[in-house]
Amino acid sequence: MRKSIAPQQKSVMTSKGGGTALSRRNYRLASDTEKPKATGIVSEKLLSDYLHHVFPSSSRHGLTPVANRKLLTFQDLDTHLEQLLSDGDITEESRDQAVEGRLGPPTVVLDHTSGFEGLLFVDDDLLGVIGHSNFSSIRATTCVFKGKWLYEVLISSQGLMQIGWCTLNCRFNQEEGVGDTPDSYAYDGNRVRKWNVTTTNYGKSWAAGDIVSCLIDLDDGTITFCLNGQSLGTAFSDIKMGPGIAYFPAISLSFKESVAFNFGSRPLRYPVEGYRPLQDPPTADLIKANRLLGYIKTVLATSIDTQEEKVVEKDSSVWKLQGEPTVLVTLAHIFNYFAPLMCKVYLVEDVLMNFLLGILEGGGSVDEHPLIQQILDLFWLLMEDYEVNECLKQLMMSLLRAYRFSPIIPDLGFQIHYLRLTTAILRHEKSRKYLLNNVLFDMLRSVVFFYIKTPLRVKEAGLEELIPTTWWPTCFDKEGRDDPELREESADERLRRRAYERGCQRLKKRIEVVEELQVQILKLMLNNKDKGTGQASRYIFLNKFRKFLQENASNRANPTVLCPPEYMVCFLHRLITAVRSYWDEQKRRSGGNISSEDAYVPPQLFFNGKVDYFDLQRLGGLLSHLKKTLKDDLATKANIIIDPSEILPSSMDDLDEDEETGAAQRPLGAAATGSSPVRPSWLSSPTLGRANRFLNTAAVSLMTPRRPFAPPEKVKVRTLAVEQRTEEDIEGNYGNDGLLLGQPLEEPDQPITEKSLLEILDGIVMMYNLSVHQQLGKMVVVSDDVHEYAVALKDTEEKIAKCPNRRADILDELLKSQKVFAEKLNHLSRRLAWINATIYSKEKMLDVYWLLRVCICTIEHADNTGSLFAFTPEFYLSVAMNSYSALKNYFSPANSMEELPGYEETLTQLAAILAKHFADPRIVGTDIKDSLMQALASYVCYPQSLRAVERIPEDQRVAMMRNLLAPYEQRPWAQTNWILVRFWKGCGFGYRYTRLPHLLKTKPEDATLPSLQKPCPSLLLQKHMAELLRHDKDMAASFLNSVLNQLNWAFSEFIGMIQEIQQAAERPERNFVDTRQLKVCATCFDLSVSLLRVLEMTVTLVPEIFLDWSRPSAELLLRRLAQLLNQVLNRVTAERNLFDRVVNLRLPGLESVDHYPILVAVTGILVRILVEGGRQGVARAAAVLLSDPCFQLHSIQHLLGEGEASAGAPDRKHFSLHAYTDYISAEEEQKVEQMLAFLTEESKQAAASTAPTSEEDLCPICYAHSISAVFKPCSHKSCKACINQHLMNNKDCFFCKATITGVEDYIKPSAS
Repeated sequence: MRKSIAPQQKSVMTSKGGGTALSRRNYRLASDTEKPKATGIVSEKLLSDYLHHVFPSSSRHGLTPVANRKLLTFQDLDTHLEQLLSDGDITEESRDQAVEGRLGPPTVVLDHTSGFEGLLFVDDDLLGVIGHSNFSSIRATTCVFKGKWLYEVLISSQGLMQIGWCTLNCRFNQEEGVGDTPDSYAYDGNRVRKWNVTTTNYGKSWAAGDIVSCLIDLDDGTITFCLNGQSLGTAFSDIKMGPGIAYFPAISLSFKESVAFNFGSRPLRYPVEGYRPLQDPPTADLIKANRLLGYIKTVLATSIDTQEEKVVEKDSSVWKLQGEPTVLVTLAHIFNYFAPLMCKVYLVEDVLMNFLLGILEGGGSVDEHPLIQQILDLFWLLMEDYEVNECLKQLMMSLLRAYRFSPIIPDLGFQIHYLRLTTAILRHEKSRKYLLNNVLFDMLRSVVFFYIKTPLRVKEAGLEELIPTTWWPTCFDKEGRDDPELREESADERLRRRAYERGCQRLKKRIEVVEELQVQILKLMLNNKDKGTGQASRYIFLNKFRKFLQENASNRANPTVLCPPEYMVCFLHRLITAVRSYWDEQKRRSGGNISSEDAYVPPQLFFNGKVDYFDLQRLGGLLSHLKKTLKDDLATKANIIIDPSEILPSSMDDLDEDEETGAAQRPLGAAATGSSPVRPSWLSSPTLGRANRFLNTAAVSLMTPRRPFAPPEKVKVRTLAVEQRTEEDIEGNYGNDGLLLGQPLEEPDQPITEKSLLEILDGIVMMYNLSVHQQLGKMVVVSDDVHEYAVALKDTEEKIAKCPNRRADILDELLKSQKVFAEKLNHLSRRLAWINATIYSKEKMLDVYWLLRVCICTIEHADNTGSLFAFTPEFYLSVAMNSYSALKNYFSPANSMEELPGYEETLTQLAAILAKHFADPRIVGTDIKDSLMQALASYVCYPQSLRAVERIPEDQRVAMMRNLLAPYEQRPWAQTNWILVRFWKGCGFGYRYTRLPHLLKTKPEDATLPSLQKPCPSLLLQKHMAELLRHDKDMAASFLNSVLNQLNWAFSEFIGMIQEIQQAAERPERNFVDTRQLKVCATCFDLSVSLLRVLEMTVTLVPEIFLDWSRPSAELLLRRLAQLLNQVLNRVTAERNLFDRVVNLRLPGLESVDHYPILVAVTGILVRILVEGGRQGVARAAAVLLSDPCFQLHSIQHLLGEGEASAGAPDRKHFSLHAYTDYISAEEEQKVEQMLAFLTEESKQAAASTAPTSEEDLCPICYAHSISAVFKPCSHKSCKACINQHLMNNKDCFFCKATITGVEDYIKPSAS
């Protein structure tokens, strides 16, 4: 015997490192006669004692006495073991008797052949399901008619679902599901109700990550539900029973909702005494597995002392897999039986996972438990590869389910427990690489391990004990915002706030423990030094990570494939922490690299084809187009030659196809039927297997592609698919730059860091863009709720204080409201503490800030490459804008942006990017251009960021202003106009308000009025604008013409719309107006006001554009301005006119439409040209205004409320600027009075001096002015205003269509 073990001992030792597991079948033991005498192997008696110690045989009356034991050798061990394992086996008859009361196959799954209605995705284990239509239903394959039964449902999404029991004759459809028919009963934790045809309140609300147990007692006729093991009480009693009635587990769910069932194929998480799972546990296998595990534990806790010839017990935690033949052969015998059992889900979860968790239970760091590493070595050594693979896969899935569906308790004990074991398993190199390659990103998403769920029910999560005192802001400014400056806390309030903050800190510390474990897991996956057994973990992770991003970027239309945004947020933060730690470690090792503080992604990654950006848009358009147009620049600047075969013109149809489906890049997934949708939905169910069945009662496929998937066409520069890349392709080696191939001359030569980290960094930015930003915005809703309730509570308390004693009924109602608000605030403030710790903490804010800096730095480097900037993916600019917006809007007030390191400098860098690129010709996408424009518009709204714009270099500021003053016709002008208005607000006539003044007059009590930004004008940018308009006469003329054209359009649209609104309101049969129409109407009004304000700014800064008639287009511009101002005044000020009537309707949505905003803007322009201009200018302006046929003096008088009193209603209130003394200064009022007096005088003189004009002398085009111009060469005539306006767009004569070569003044010949 000894002879044959010795050589195998060698192979045992080598297999540990080399990865060739010993097959169990190699253990062929030689006969006793062959054994040599002195090889250090144990004697026969000692071996027998050892084996009896490990495998104690039990007789009926206890253990066999030592004296009666026969010698046990390895030859007899198999027989001995089989005998031990067969003891207590359950007989077939007893097994058959056990299933009375149940009908159907013993393995219970969802009935995917006939038991469903609607469209559903079902997992390949037939236990997980996702709804894919309005309201789909499905039942199980097994039913029960007698006894007590239960099953569990793992809730993966908290939407609309009805879970329970139904009979075979229940008929469901897209509107009615489980609980909506007479013989079906359901619980719905979304609406917190129970359903059986009618519905009543029942239970608690569920959240993703909860487990619902459904219990049916067919002896008493009751149905009960439990949530996370806590009974919700009997839901239904006296349910229908009797012959022919049997109940199936069933569910109905709406679109995108997902759950997984556990009928007993895994251990129940919350078993209930007296109730049986629908599927029997594998009792016989369980007994065997537990016995075998007991033997393994004994081996680990035993050593053989060959000197003393005795068996010694020792501490199993220090056991090591050494080449002791006796121990190894013993274990090999055990594993003969144990290994096949470890491929079964139930046993892995119940036996192996609990054993491994037990090892870690003692506490201490994971490193202090080397036994797990040894056990994994043992698995790889003594099990077949396919067995280890299956076992590890099931173990990881069980851990993931356990982590995801554990209730939150104050110390997060469950989560920490499962993460520690995950870490311990991933510390084992061979297991880690197998899991990374085949399980973590394929079968299930390791992303789940990085998520910390938010408890919906604060009490159960123990937050009441952790944060006993709650607090919320109580001082609000006029606009209802929490105002720190107003805050003078009472001593009691300060105590409460501090106690609350201490509670939040306690919570944060507990969450940080979990986060630290999650970062450790990621660091293991990012290890790039473990090259002993093939490719390092980091490169496997990198390729899988890229594929994960591709799935999420390319399947935006198919929500079942996407990683939920709440998981993405947590994953992003852990990944940033891990990457930065590796980055800085690399810098410490090789000092020349840049630190992670200054991290950026070098521009060559965007054009050298080494990193796949799927079908994501580039700043310059489609990649295929850029390769064609910029191939020469690539060759000269970056030394990259593009293979001509890769830029063959593809047909337009192909381009469409790529745009729509990304067919060239999309993975096939595992689709069951030829054209059913690809669904690697990983969140459908906690089993997280790929689904291979798409159930559809309509028997059509929802998402049939337009043509079959072709093999990837050659359109990429790349030569390798993501999965095939090796370390060398990524990091490069001598003479090969890897990912950084094609370095442009503008790029500095300094090494940045390991190239693999650059690609992960690029992926992090992409992740933020995919769904993290939108999720950060979504979670703000909790703090908004706290704020709303706090305002409501304060309001209620004020009403209670004012309530007269005699009105006890009102006081009672107010006290009830106060109690409700206070309870809600207690709940929400604790929930907010959790969200602030997991999502909006200072550390998370620094992560997002770092990401902003990375994007800014990347864009600056890419910008330096000139035309190659077009290759930069659009998402870098999006993330730069969005992360700034998140820092400003989502993380405050808990954390202030001003405290961030280098905040002002970053603000200035971002301002420079926005100012330069909003009109960058290299950027072609309309969406990204609009986003840049909107970002710049919001940037100039706030004093801090506006000052940042003023800090950018002067040439960049002037270039920005030049772009803003380009003619409006060629681009989205409304945003541009809004930006110019922001530079002016605060300087204009009566233009200093933060709330619309007319609203404060009509509805002062309304605290929810729209609040405008406080004015922060920029005198510096106004100066640049004035200089540009003064010196560039052509630009000034084209800019003002476009402003006047848009004003004409916007105001005409507005008048047209209020006519329609007025007609609709007067119609007796329908008294409502379409809200969309109201919104468009209000927008046209706001646009008219802002265009008028830009004209006011221009007139104020550069009056000579209108009043210096030596400038070519000054007179024409002044005439057009006068015409428009008169139009506006007449429409808005006429007595009992359309405008008045619509304003008085006070329609919701038209709050901003009133006399004040528009009349004050017009007044500002008139005052500027008629009071503040030079003498000659004022005379010209007055002459032009009065000569306009639309001029009516009473429109000007109306401004001061001096119009003709209306005969019908002398008491009716007029609009008057005198009524707005808070907003219009005395000096401004005086100027208006001065202007009115001047115009009154001028109009009297004009009336006296104007001789009546004969009809022949009037302009035949407008009939408003006298003929004053004659055209050359055709000698036709009109007034100057008409011909000048006509010549702006057309050079043909009005009358004869001859080309006009010149215009001369017309002097009327004398009568003689």
